[in-house]
Amino acid sequence: MSNEYEEKYVAAAKAIASAQALIIGAGAGMGVDSGLPDFRGDTGFWEAYPVYGQHNKSFSAMANPTWFKNDPAMAWGFYGHRLELYRDTVPHQGFQILRKWGERMQHGYFVFTSNVDGQFQKAGFDSARIAEIHGSIHQMQCTANCGVGIIDAAPFQVNINMETMRAAEPLPTCPKCGALLRPNIMMFGDWGWDSQRTQKQENRLHNWMSGLRSAKAQVVVIELGAGTAIPSVRSFCENESARTGTTLIRINLRDYKVPSGAIGLSSGALEALTRLDVAQG
Repeated sequence: MSNEYEEKYVAAAKAIASAQALIIGAGAGMGVDSGLPDFRGDTGFWEAYPVYGQHNKSFSAMANPTWFKNDPAMAWGFYGHRLELYRDTVPHQGFQILRKWGERMQHGYFVFTSNVDGQFQKAGFDSARIAEIHGSIHQMQCTANCGVGIIDAAPFQVNINMETMRAAEPLPTCPKCGALLRPNIMMFGDWGWDSQRTQKQENRLHNWMSGLRSAKAQVVVIELGAGTAIPSVRSFCENESARTGTTLIRINLRDYKVPSGAIGLSSGALEALTRLDVAQG
């Protein structure tokens, strides 16, 4: 390892050790060390789901709300498999390192994530300190918009034929009106997503950040595994760092380039977090 790269780790560790608050930005790459696919491009998606590759169906084509109207078994085959996958996944140790850092800081932490997998909650993070900007697969909403609101997915199980990736009856249905349920996730071309839960999360985030500004707290922003195709997390982390003059630490195996003054670490999340934790003593 070059001296320059080692110096980046030292600088990042110092920024974390001296911070009074932690902003965590997380994209799909955060879950790779837990064994989750990051769906990097169509090829990566098809490696995880060969059936869709055989029919030339991309991730964006499958992550579309029209399937729930036109082919509910296909829709729930796709989302039902992901629901069970995320339920079974154990968050890697990097989550615990982040939580430890955040909990020891004077003003705590907040998570801003595009992931819908619920891994931060599963790792013990305070659910009131997480903003899931694309929603969560562990919540559902009614396709008939009957007014039931957003409901917990925990009671529902989806049985899937892995050869066809189609779900078997009975599919999840609304306890109020009996219509088909769908995940409370913002999909591609989705005008029916109920964003109320996410909006409340984002309001809590902005109130917390307003408090940080009032307290003139020293903040560190750690971004992990956030891609450039849909740069919501990257943009948020860059903008927040620039606006407040705080240190941005970008951890990304491929897309690790950073603006001037930020620290880019070409690494997976678990490896980088472990090294940074050791560097702090």
